[in-house]
Amino acid sequence: MTSEQVMERINVVLAHAWMVRTFLKHAEEIQNDEEMLEVHRMIFDYVRALEPSYQRRDPKEYLRRAKGKLPKLKRVAEYFAREYRRVSDHTNFQMAAMSLSGCVGAIEELLSAVQSDLAPPPGEESA
Repeated sequence: MTSEQVMERINVVLAHAWMVRTFLKHAEEIQNDEEMLEVHRMIFDYVRALEPSYQRRDPKEYLRRAKGKLPKLKRVAEYFAREYRRVSDHTNFQMAAMSLSGCVGAIEELLSAVQSDLAPPPGEESA
């Protein structure tokens, strides 16, 4: 798979993550829970960090940013999957947790498909 194809696939995955973000942003159950609010904020930050490079059609920068910011997205996805039940065990929250975890997993798989493109040039360390 080319870097361009991976960029496009990740962008589709992010559309799904954005829907989780929208659900959480408007969920009354989490409005007074700062840790839970951080989940939808991190999704927003991740998507918006990739947006400029996507608009420029710069797969190298897009994939570098996707990889660099993924640990934070993964951390909030793991937190949400572990903690959503203390807010609500409703099916909407169950599916949102599963969906966000699935998005992170898909991004990891896609990034691993182009790992050589993400390596820093010789003599440079990754950030």
